[in-house]
Amino acid sequence: MFNALRKGFGLTFRTMFRPAATTQYPDVKREVQPRFHGRHVLNRYSDGLEKCVGCELCAWACPADAIYVRGADNTPDERFSPGERFGIDYQINYLRCIFCGLCIEACPTRALTMTHEYELSGDSREELIFTKEQLLAPLPAGAKPPPHTDTEVVARGFAYYEGDAAQEPTRGWRTTDQGGQAQSSGDPVTVDIGGGRTEPPSHPEHAQRNGR
Repeated sequence: MFNALRKGFGLTFRTMFRPAATTQYPDVKREVQPRFHGRHVLNRYSDGLEKCVGCELCAWACPADAIYVRGADNTPDERFSPGERFGIDYQINYLRCIFCGLCIEACPTRALTMTHEYELSGDSREELIFTKEQLLAPLPAGAKPPPHTDTEVVARGFAYYEGDAAQEPTRGWRTTDQGGQAQSSGDPVTVDIGGGRTEPPSHPEHAQRNGR
């Protein structure tokens, strides 16, 4: 009992003589750590296309059910992302978000990342449900806003994906369905994420693993 009191009061006594660490917020904003998890952002490629392919993996990974994603197909005349699909509706409910970062770990194209912005407040619940327009990164300088056409994307010759699955974004690869018939599939997703890479397996292994 005495030892516990001695340790407790000793800690209080030592703290009394330490310099104050109070930050005069909001006039002075404290520097956050490099891996701080703040407000999300939906990234773009340098030509303006969106990195999000509407796969919904971030929504499935979210333990708080704070993310809603609805995908749609790109068309030859209206392309929003290099993949077969794009996120037509994207919402994050910051009333539920716990900023754990599992969503950005699940994203295969590094489309979703977290910034150092932590000033999130609103006068209503609706204001804290961020939409795709609020989450999208600004358009890079000189880039054309989506949608683009397939002709423009192919002529640009931009390398969106790397590794064994690298290909032109508008050209499908061939696989086999359960009936043994060849079919055209959409773009596999692989992207350099700086310091690491997420690459899908080669197509035959992928088909075998899924029992095809």
